Amino acid sequence: QVQLVESGGGLVQAGGSLRLSCVSSVSIFTLNGMNWHRQLPGKERELVAGITHDGSIKYADSVKGRFTISGDNAKNMIYLQMNSLKPEDTAVYYCHAADFFGVIDYWGQGTQVTVSS
Repeated sequence: QVQLVESGGGLVQAGGSLRLSCVSSVSIFTLNGMNWHRQLPGKERELVAGITHDGSIKYADSVKGRFTISGDNAKNMIYLQMNSLKPEDTAVYYCHAADFFGVIDYWGQGTQVTVSS
């Protein structure tokens, strides 16, 4: 069983920054990439950014140029640096990974990010 634990959420003013962290209980090399998703109030969960162990990265259009995903394979961790935060970024942010074959999904417990205007 893979466990993902997020940290780093909180309350920040618009224009501010936060850094989220997620640690995996297993090596990132055994996973089919790791991702950050978020769920805005009243909306479905959406992909924010993803990274594979070979460094391939993808972003949602809404966060390009503001958010940066990175990983530390040695520590089995990924990070999400969020700059120029907007009130519409307010959401619960989830760390996600899939098993090597992309069949089983694993989710962290989520961390709340609140951006005040």
